[in-house]
Amino acid sequence: MYVQRTRHARQQLVRSCCAAAVAVACVLAVAGCGGSKANAASRVQSCGASKTAANVPVTVEIYRGTVSCSAAMTIEKNYAEAIVSGKAPGSGGGGPVPVSGWTCQGFPTPQVLKTGDVSKCAKHGTEIIEILKTST
Repeated sequence: MYVQRTRHARQQLVRSCCAAAVAVACVLAVAGCGGSKANAASRVQSCGASKTAANVPVTVEIYRGTVSCSAAMTIEKNYAEAIVSGKAPGSGGGGPVPVSGWTCQGFPTPQVLKTGDVSKCAKHGTEIIEILKTST
């Protein structure tokens, strides 16, 4: 009799824990639906392939704001040219570089390795990102 009660109590505990886990998962899923990261990702516009000053293949994306892809590609090309011509402060060209009213800056290597984001050009809340191009 004791064994049956213990088994029954264990089964009820397992069912309760499973129900609680499902409830928590649902709450987290619903909370994540309205997140800014998900909304930002849906507004990202890919503009095409380019290369960094070091000739590394990247994809240029408009991450936030409004700018044409042709303008974004020109800004990124001019940023690479500024680095090659020595207009970037510091060693390695990671410092902020003014490019046609935009401020462009490379990300530190640990961040590039973690996120794939190589550089960002920003102006009045609009952001253009260079992302390491992955082979498919």
